[in-house]
Amino acid sequence: MAEAAAAASASGAQLDTDLPKAVIKRIVKTKLEALGEGNIQLHKDATLALAESAKVLINFLTVTSNDICKEKKRQTISADDVLQALEDLDFTDLVAPLQVALDAYRQATKEKTKKRAEANKKRKEREGPEATAGGEGGDAAAGQDQQRGAAGGGGEAGEEEEEEQQQQQEEDEAMDE
Repeated sequence: MAEAAAAASASGAQLDTDLPKAVIKRIVKTKLEALGEGNIQLHKDATLALAESAKVLINFLTVTSNDICKEKKRQTISADDVLQALEDLDFTDLVAPLQVALDAYRQATKEKTKKRAEANKKRKEREGPEATAGGEGGDAAAGQDQQRGAAGGGGEAGEEEEEEQQQQQEEDEAMDE
């Protein structure tokens, strides 16, 4: 484990990657509000200390996960490797809640993929008869529809696409928290 710490510290010194302070503050404030302590202020030094602590933990987990991955003769670190690394580093209390969060993320991803497939299928069904109905004229009409969609007046398909993009952005923001 000391080797992992040395490697983690060395890799942290080589990379100058700071975690966004706004994200750190948001995480802390969300947690404090959940504990009923929403009016506590966070000093600038405390934000920096939390960010550096998170970087060190990420480095430890990365090195340990990488070792687990190499033992299994793989080149890609999986979520299961990270969970195993948490256990190896004696953070066993974190494994169960992280497994729950990982399962929820996977389920949400499946649902999102299913919704996208359904939306694509509906779009293709709507476009199918229009594209073949008028021969070359149908292609021109489809091109005009695409141009209108790009200009912001895309009708139902454009609205669905915008809605999906907005939903994706909200989900990404939620995952960042």
